[in-house]
Amino acid sequence: MNGNYKYPSKDPIYMLAQELRLRNFSPKTVKVYAYYNQEILRFAEKSPKEINSQDIKDYLDYLINSGKSTSTVNQAINALKFYYGQILRRKFFSGEIGIKRPKKEKKLPVVLSKQEIVKMIGAGNNTKHKLVVQILYSTGLRISELRNLEINDIDFNRKCVLVKNGKGKKDRITVISQVVLKNIEKYLLEYKPIKYLFESFEIAKKMNVRGMQKVVTDLAKKAGIKKNVSPHSLRHSFATHLLENNVNLRYIQSLLGHARLETTQIYTKVATNNFANIKDLL
Repeated sequence: MNGNYKYPSKDPIYMLAQELRLRNFSPKTVKVYAYYNQEILRFAEKSPKEINSQDIKDYLDYLINSGKSTSTVNQAINALKFYYGQILRRKFFSGEIGIKRPKKEKKLPVVLSKQEIVKMIGAGNNTKHKLVVQILYSTGLRISELRNLEINDIDFNRKCVLVKNGKGKKDRITVISQVVLKNIEKYLLEYKPIKYLFESFEIAKKMNVRGMQKVVTDLAKKAGIKKNVSPHSLRHSFATHLLENNVNLRYIQSLLGHARLETTQIYTKVATNNFANIKDLL
């Protein structure tokens, strides 16, 4: 996906991107929506006005047959639905015969035990790498939110973190461990970041997301953890462990910044606090 492509001012994809920006969609969403709408035109070799529902079905079928995940196909549907439904007022996705979404895969989140997280932190060679894991786990932040975290967003007295402009452009407050706060203070003295908590080699520039992802996957590997660990696994672990400690689901929803309670309820399927009530059959 080439986000640097400059569309002519009267190009329909440029006009779509402009409309998205005017509606205050995130740069990432603008990029994704422009990409899929450009791709279907290339696939069908037609202009937007010539595209019909069969073209869209053929393109989505092509994505599925190419091995794209359900979430990727749903992203494409969101992009096409916005342009053809809201902008061009076509009814491809409405009514009984409208184009439907593929069935969502019902996969459970990867959750680490507290012992595994301690091993990951212990596998770190420096304060910065250890702290990436500690903060992701103790706050439940998304990796993009951690990248955008400024030093001034951390309230050392109230033991909380302000998440600005999170998913859905919403601000929220989440908790942070006192132990982690002390480690942040040591880190600030050692690394001396200017604006963002985690900065690259350039002054006051954010650390690369891929760099953060690599820190997490490398530490999981060093700790001998065989699970498919990602930064989001630490967010899943944060929520699951809170639930296992009998924290109210609504409160966990607020800390995670979920718009719907149903999204948070997935953790009830992986929490093990009720397993103790089941008698060992052996």
